[in-house]
Amino acid sequence: MRTLHHILFDDTADGLLRRSVEACGGLQPLMKRYFLTEGSQRSCFPCEEGAVSYVVQPPLSGGRLALWMVCALPEEGCKLSVDRQKGVTVAREFPGPDIEYVFSAGMTDISSSDSEMQTAALLEEYSSRLEERSMRLADNCVRTWFFCHDIDNLYAGLVKGRRDYFKTIGLDRDSHYIASTGIAGDSTESGALVIMDALAMKGEFSQRYLYAPTHLNPTHEYGVTFERGVRVDAGSRAFVIISGTASIDNRGAVLHVGDVCAQTDRMMENIGVLLDEGGAGWDDVKYALVYLRNADDYPKVSGMLSKRLGGIPYVVTLAPVCRPDWLIEMECMAEITPKEPSRAGL
Repeated sequence: MRTLHHILFDDTADGLLRRSVEACGGLQPLMKRYFLTEGSQRSCFPCEEGAVSYVVQPPLSGGRLALWMVCALPEEGCKLSVDRQKGVTVAREFPGPDIEYVFSAGMTDISSSDSEMQTAALLEEYSSRLEERSMRLADNCVRTWFFCHDIDNLYAGLVKGRRDYFKTIGLDRDSHYIASTGIAGDSTESGALVIMDALAMKGEFSQRYLYAPTHLNPTHEYGVTFERGVRVDAGSRAFVIISGTASIDNRGAVLHVGDVCAQTDRMMENIGVLLDEGGAGWDDVKYALVYLRNADDYPKVSGMLSKRLGGIPYVVTLAPVCRPDWLIEMECMAEITPKEPSRAGL
């Protein structure tokens, strides 16, 4: 694929639907995530096939809801095959590099009332889906997102469920984990405490994990199991995926407690170091999602974010981070052309 396009809207329901159709043009939507102010807004949208999720995570820039779309454009002379099923979009370009993208979204499990058990069940189900496509979570999944109800009380269960499941498939501190965001967010489905979205790839590609040891510590040192970032190389393109990143130092301590502006600066500094390690810079970033614990902090940081992110599409939502002292977190993804392309395509 020539590139992945990230389109972000912050609008009313009708405006989102109209503008999303207009913005796509020749692009093929591969994944959509709606950020809702309240669960009842789910009824504003028709049922959609493919990788679509609905997360109660209020936008803070004035709109009632927001939409993030990941779209694709094939290389010149190629066509893009897109298969959409419930909760899953599979894309492959032909003729061209033998790479298959599998976007999964809106996964929930309500077989128990425990965040640990729900997380483990989600990962088990996701693994089974990948295996049906001759893929493995440990080898093929390059990005996950977890949205947790009542994160201050239930996140520990999510962390344990993920850590224990990862052990069963050989993911540990000596192998690798997966780039991820774990953030507050409610499902529109009653009883669902955790929502999971994910991206997996099949074919010839390579992953290089990013650590930024001068600024960040390994996540396993404080009991969580995700990678700070990952660079995915395949053919003429490379993606530098940055996990949810906050104001933290290389000992795992929260920096600038109580000062959201100082935390924003450190968050940006941490992300900049990760991007640099992956061979990218801020000019290469294609989107950013910013999460704030307190809505009252939005006026304090909105100007900072606008200045730092410039023309990068981004949205800011009300979503507490996994530690109460963290007031802001951000994730992003950059796209670059490697100096020495690998043999596979992307």
